[in-house]
Amino acid sequence: MSNFVKIFDTTLRDGEQAPGCSMNEEEKIKVALQLEKLGVNIIEAGFPIASEGDFNSVKMIANQIKDCEVAGLSRANIKDIDRAWDAVKNAKNPRIHTFIATSDIHLKYKLKKTQDEVLDIIQKSVAHAAKYTSNVEFSCEDATRSSVDFLCKSISTAIKAGATTINIPDTVGYTVPSEFSRMIREIKNGVDNIEKTTISVHCHNDLGLAVANSLAAIHEGARQVECTINGLGERAGNASLEEIVMALKVRNDLNPFVTKVDSRQIYTSSKLVSSVTGVNVQPNKAIVGANAFAHEAGIHQDGVLKQRDTYEIMEASEVGIPSNYIVLGKHSGRHAFKDRLTEFGYKLDDEKFEIAFIKFKELCDKKKYVFDEDIEALINEEFVRSGDYYKLVSLSCSSGTEDDPSAELTLLADEESITISESGDGPIDSVFRAICKAVGVDPKLDSYNVASVTGGMDAQAEVSVIIKDADFTARGKGASTDVIVASAKAFINALNNLRWRKLHPKIASPKGI
Repeated sequence: MSNFVKIFDTTLRDGEQAPGCSMNEEEKIKVALQLEKLGVNIIEAGFPIASEGDFNSVKMIANQIKDCEVAGLSRANIKDIDRAWDAVKNAKNPRIHTFIATSDIHLKYKLKKTQDEVLDIIQKSVAHAAKYTSNVEFSCEDATRSSVDFLCKSISTAIKAGATTINIPDTVGYTVPSEFSRMIREIKNGVDNIEKTTISVHCHNDLGLAVANSLAAIHEGARQVECTINGLGERAGNASLEEIVMALKVRNDLNPFVTKVDSRQIYTSSKLVSSVTGVNVQPNKAIVGANAFAHEAGIHQDGVLKQRDTYEIMEASEVGIPSNYIVLGKHSGRHAFKDRLTEFGYKLDDEKFEIAFIKFKELCDKKKYVFDEDIEALINEEFVRSGDYYKLVSLSCSSGTEDDPSAELTLLADEESITISESGDGPIDSVFRAICKAVGVDPKLDSYNVASVTGGMDAQAEVSVIIKDADFTARGKGASTDVIVASAKAFINALNNLRWRKLHPKIASPKGI
């Protein structure tokens, strides 16, 4: 038996059925083209009978995709199958995928039919699909809660009618690996001519076992796996394409199977699907999560910096991520912090490094995540501006719907401490007035802008100001997790630049910034 496993991607059909994950036609085309680039074997483009929009998107995908089979899903009835064929018929290699439930609970409560009636439906629907194409897939919905005897009868009927792929879905994510393995073995032993078809599996993740069940089935002879990007899908989702592919690749010693997927396209595919559906990937998601190749613990960081595979079983570049990432946070050690400073080009002596490291730890206590921009802002604040004439020492403000805004601050002017209180139209205006009063300069505030240095509710604010005094103009910047403190730092930085320009008029252009 071949060790080649087909990857059947159903992101555009089952993945899109997840609440809030609907895609328009343009978005579906984008995802389909990326799946083709990723190297999946089959793209299940949609459920053509579901809506006019779904029909049109499946048809457009069938017309554009050249390197993958394109499948349309249909229930086991003539109308659905005709509609599916109309949607996929122009594909280079079209597939009709038809299904009906085979479990007792579905027959009794959903279909309200006997086993014999279901077998008759299977025979007629598969035979009808086979009139259009030899590429017919038949699925036994809720297979893992079906009687194995009836499952084998259903599969035998589908094969005799013309099915070339037989799919065994764990529709409600109920089975466990040992049980699923046994079911695949019993089907192989109990169905004539099963070896002439491709056995497929489609596992849901309700118990978190979708990938484990899929791998178990591959070991028993399944050679097609139905999965989605990011594990998207109804309820708890489907087997995750990226996890299956990388499990086969990284542990090929125990999983001696191959796929056609270009793993370097995995991360790009994940980001695209997340973008068009609006569903963010959880940070700790295997393979594509933000933390999958990130390290914050000091011991781990030290190990990875010395030898990557001490804490990584695959390289980030294998899945299309440029590199692993050392996340600097309260658990980080000196090694990681010094390594990041070196990347930025900062060379600090031992004394300054210890000061910077202490400031870094203080910042970590205020923020969950410390980003590169945070580090650069910290270094600039602590060292690049350390020779400034004016320096902020402390600041407090009060403001509210019933209170008059006011500010009290202490700053150093050439190492002389000055404490001032002032009120204004708001807390920032109060701060600016207090600073001007303290230094004896009253420039015009020409521009004031606030930007987030990094994302999140705990992001550092970076404030930029431009001030003018007579013919002199100066710019200032300040960063802090507190926007008022950032504003004060920016204004003081601008005053330092203004003072320097006045002292060096021949060097500083009086009209420039």
